Amino acid sequence: MPAYVIVGVDVLDQEAGLAYAAVAQPSILSHGGRYLVAGPTPEPVEGAFDFSRLLVIEFPDMDRIREWYDSPEYRRARKMRESAARVRMVFAEGSPPEGFPLPAQPER
Repeated sequence: MPAYVIVGVDVLDQEAGLAYAAVAQPSILSHGGRYLVAGPTPEPVEGAFDFSRLLVIEFPDMDRIREWYDSPEYRRARKMRESAARVRMVFAEGSPPEGFPLPAQPER
């Protein structure tokens, strides 16, 4: 089942960000990832979204995402990213479970 990496990004240092991307992008592609959304200026409609860029990357499945994230290539990129950008990242499986739409979830 396809799985996705969803990332909110604020670039803090443009030069360091380009160096990070030069390492991160090949690592993504080599693990079967492909960019679905990679653009500046998301348009928040509801709730807070305080990032200047949004990325959505599709992988064949959750196992491939984890392999990519823990790969030596991406560990190197993550280290480079520390000074380049502020990031929030989530992994999500792509297909809804059977019986979608889901029943209402209890409030927390």
